[in-house]
Amino acid sequence: MTCPLCAAEAPLQDFAVTGGPEGASAAICATCVEQIEGTPVPSHWRGLAGAMWSEEPAVQVLAARMLGRIDEAWANDLADQLYLDDEMRAWVENVETTLEHRDSNGALLARGDTVVLIKDLPVKGAGFTAKRGTAVRGISLSPDNAGHIEGRVEGQRIVILTEFVKKK
Repeated sequence: MTCPLCAAEAPLQDFAVTGGPEGASAAICATCVEQIEGTPVPSHWRGLAGAMWSEEPAVQVLAARMLGRIDEAWANDLADQLYLDDEMRAWVENVETTLEHRDSNGALLARGDTVVLIKDLPVKGAGFTAKRGTAVRGISLSPDNAGHIEGRVEGQRIVILTEFVKKK
């Protein structure tokens, strides 16, 4: 059988696609399952260009989620081209988070929280230092690393280690 995500000829297994209709699943190869649950290798996911237009909603949701996780120019271009109706977009974004993001004091962080930097942080590639005491509003949580959050500082979207922030 051919995997609908990567187009590999391999045995397929049912993979539950959470956050949407009860019992939704897609038949995908073991390599895709492994990389969805772990760290994706960008070269494996070139087949997403076709998968994102699948008529199977569960396959389309998995393709959209993987495009969001791959930090490559081609994946960003495909994600920009992808059209999803409101119901599908909600399903894509409804991912269960099993990671707990905690600040330097152990307080649980949630998406949209405001945090304050507790140390001056040089921002690589942006040419400035984020100063101690800077408030970062509307943070987002890294889905695959409990030690990382994202937020805007001086107009730049940056990744911040949770050990250098406290919840406000």
